[in-house]
Amino acid sequence: MDPAATSFLMVRDPVAGASIVRLLPGQRITLGRAPDNDVVLHDERASRCHAEIVPGTTGWTIRDLKSRNGTLVGGRLISDEQRLTPGDVVRIGMVELAFGDGDPPTDPEATGSCTLGPGTGEMPTGLHEWHASITHRSTRSRLLEDMSASAGSVPRVGRAAAELCRLAFSLARADDQRSIAELALTSAMQGAAVNRGLVLLPGRIGDGQPVGKAAILAPASSAPDPWPGEIPSAVVDTVLATNEALLASTGTASTISAPIRAAGHAVGVMHLEAAAGDRAATPDDLEFVMAVCDSVGVALENLATREALSTRLASTADENERLRRRLGEEARMIGASPALQGIIGQVQRVANTKATVLVRGESGAGKELIARAIHESSDRRIGPFVCLNCAALSETLLESELFGHEKGAFTGATERKIGKFEAAHKGTLMLDEIGEMSPAIQAKFLRVLEGHPFERVGGSGRVQVDVRVVAATNRDLEKAVAAGQFRRDLYFRLKVVEIIVPPLRRRPEDIEAIATHFLGRFAAETGRKVRGFTTEALQAMRAYHWPGNIRELRNVVERAVVLSQAEWIDVHDMALSHLAAPGDTDSGPAQRTGGFVPATIEEIEKRHVLETLEAVGGNKTKAAAMLGIERSTLDRKLAKWARA
Repeated sequence: MDPAATSFLMVRDPVAGASIVRLLPGQRITLGRAPDNDVVLHDERASRCHAEIVPGTTGWTIRDLKSRNGTLVGGRLISDEQRLTPGDVVRIGMVELAFGDGDPPTDPEATGSCTLGPGTGEMPTGLHEWHASITHRSTRSRLLEDMSASAGSVPRVGRAAAELCRLAFSLARADDQRSIAELALTSAMQGAAVNRGLVLLPGRIGDGQPVGKAAILAPASSAPDPWPGEIPSAVVDTVLATNEALLASTGTASTISAPIRAAGHAVGVMHLEAAAGDRAATPDDLEFVMAVCDSVGVALENLATREALSTRLASTADENERLRRRLGEEARMIGASPALQGIIGQVQRVANTKATVLVRGESGAGKELIARAIHESSDRRIGPFVCLNCAALSETLLESELFGHEKGAFTGATERKIGKFEAAHKGTLMLDEIGEMSPAIQAKFLRVLEGHPFERVGGSGRVQVDVRVVAATNRDLEKAVAAGQFRRDLYFRLKVVEIIVPPLRRRPEDIEAIATHFLGRFAAETGRKVRGFTTEALQAMRAYHWPGNIRELRNVVERAVVLSQAEWIDVHDMALSHLAAPGDTDSGPAQRTGGFVPATIEEIEKRHVLETLEAVGGNKTKAAAMLGIERSTLDRKLAKWARA
């Protein structure tokens, strides 16, 4: 039999213990500190890939892999490679590997064996068995326990380091100033072997309170009267003034006084005393107490930072809540008319869906208010609400505003800019005057509405967003589609849910409530003591046709509040225009803008019924109730007019 077939290595590793490595024919054995070696050497003097043992025609050869500290065979450093003979001892750092032939001897140190493989616990073909003894088991570090438990077996410097490490962990978990002081005082008294001590601190780090006015802090486990007598004010003043720790002897006892520093300045004092007859404090004790005090200073700074951050976060949360309430007020629809209640019902039903909403109404009728109400009532209310007026920008600028652009995309594009779609991610995008969008932008806009990603202007990266779109217009989109000015497919994609906002003149019962709301708001902003409107002013507002709708009413009330010199706003305080009311946005009859227009009773009835139906958002049941007729009667009238 080839002697190489029964060769072995007996490994003696001071860390891992003893083990037997069988050398199999054709197998290459690597030695090194890296965990992927066949024999892992637990010694810092070993290189990651230190050496290898390879089979040859005449036996086994060891080869040094240009290691940092070299490989010894029989006490001699090998330069490249050397053939192994039975009895050779290879030494790498403190690890010894004895080479032998035949059956390996029973190692008295190997109490168990395990078969190791790469992550499975199974022995891959061609790898050796590894026998190792487990010498210690532990679930926690002894270094983080009370240092008195190992006071007799661990050197003083090691005990001090272990106690400081344990104290650091404890201080990190403390959540108030007293707990920090008590933990530190307990540790310092134990480490310096003194029997009493105190900590003097200001009420709060950084608040300017003198240290002398602070309370005495002592361990909770101390005696009921842990500090008899007066506070050593002279020592405290000296430590605070010099920022130095003091070790003193009074003849009968020794004392240690050390500053507690925050940002390099003394903000407190720890004072310890050893009773007469006890071991006198040493400079080593002074060094330990100083280290404890420095740890306390860091812990107090961290505590002050956490408290300031908590206060700031609470203030930010309060400010966010105030802003949210203010936005909620701005999104609140004022009034009790049936038309407004119908709109509110539509908003509530559509808010938590993903449906695209098309809001139609005259300019100033409150289309943006409805869009904001949809956003605030939906599960997207914590996301952004972004508005964009499509009529205010050219085609190029509108594309950039909607989809963003890359740096250098066009003249003036000096940096990347995200568009409104990206800005409204996880929120709501309100596009006003959607009817003014050019056909080229409509095509790209339609793809985004369908859920496709888009590219920024001048870019190639694809951007995917999650945005709820609310579109608004005062144009007749049906006529725009018929004229080829608006895409038919985009029109039907936008008109998933349509909300028609009636002009203010069609719901006069809401005028007083809206005007009173604006009055209170502007009186509070300007500080004017205005109590309300006179009866004549209210009558004038109800009779006025409001061509500018709610926007005009808001401006009229604001002007009256600013210029009025009395507690009650009268007719002469309001500047009402003589403009004619605009036509409706729907395809219904044109509104009367001049004097009397002769009409038959049937025409007046038809106009009245259709306008009532529009005011309640197309709800026939509500319209019939308002008209005082049966639902079936309303259906017959509508069918009749549809055939005409």
